[in-house]
Amino acid sequence: MSVRITSVVKGVPQYSRSTPEILPLLEIWLADQDERYRRKAKKIFENAGVDKRFSIMDPEEVFTATSFQEKNDIYKREAIAVSESTAKKALLDANIDATDIDYIISVSCTGIMIPSVDAYLINSLGMRQDVVRLPVTEMGCVAGVSAMIYANNFLKDNPNKRALILAIESPTSTFQLGDYSMTNIVSAAIFGDGCACAILSSYEEETGPEIIGEGMYHFYDSEHMMGFDLTNSGLQMVLDKEVPEKIAEHFPAIVYPFLEKNNLTIEDINHLVFHPGGKKIVNTIEEIFGSLGKNIDNTKAILKEYGNMSSATVLYVLERFLSQSPQSGDIGLMLSFGPGFTAQKILLKW
Repeated sequence: MSVRITSVVKGVPQYSRSTPEILPLLEIWLADQDERYRRKAKKIFENAGVDKRFSIMDPEEVFTATSFQEKNDIYKREAIAVSESTAKKALLDANIDATDIDYIISVSCTGIMIPSVDAYLINSLGMRQDVVRLPVTEMGCVAGVSAMIYANNFLKDNPNKRALILAIESPTSTFQLGDYSMTNIVSAAIFGDGCACAILSSYEEETGPEIIGEGMYHFYDSEHMMGFDLTNSGLQMVLDKEVPEKIAEHFPAIVYPFLEKNNLTIEDINHLVFHPGGKKIVNTIEEIFGSLGKNIDNTKAILKEYGNMSSATVLYVLERFLSQSPQSGDIGLMLSFGPGFTAQKILLKW
């Protein structure tokens, strides 16, 4: 049973600021800190490899001393709105109706909603009452790939079905106004908000890249490396500086057995559809693949233009590849890293 990705669209939040526009706000926030610290924080923003960030709230609001509840209320309101508009775009792009969707997966880790956003979409889009729901909340940056893996396993056992994947993230909603740690600074520098939607299908006549392999790789004893701590002021980022080193160390075990299992080698891969976790991770991956004659130009471009949008980011990278019309027979490797610590991957064939 072939499963194909028939549509991928991005939903860009309404607010945005370039890095030069954010620096004055950074100066105001850090006004009580010593000069050396302020210079270091500014340099982190300037060297993050991110030219522009989008957000569901006005950037001035991000630096306002609001409570966890107030920011989460903004997250909920705006997540519903941008998710609905993005899902509508994907349905239009795939030339189908909301009632044609059999399975809906929503992923997010940057706000708390019960019921999850997919429940609202069932009503606002007019989906069928028997649509199967799967909200995923704790997978972080890797959830865009996770959702595709879950959808693929559902669809390959069910002919003539479709799945809609919705990733909505607002890292700006997790910004900690009273936290002057380097982790909070780095998080603010590399992350931005975004939404993306993909539609997968097991209808034989539908076109798009086919999923020909999928897998997960879990790092032992690495739960401390990435995630959130739930505090009274909200979701506080956990981001260990050893992440790029760990990725490089485990990379052969993550990629080569997976390719071998699918009767492929790295030479067979035409497109690297990678999640840009941040500049250091991008540099690490680029060093590994540069020596193999491969590039991650689209990954770097998405980081530069949007920042790391957690689970939605890899779908932005995939959407960029699709817009470039890869040749028939091309093979792509999707790869993301996330809390756990985990690496998850998909093989695509155009």
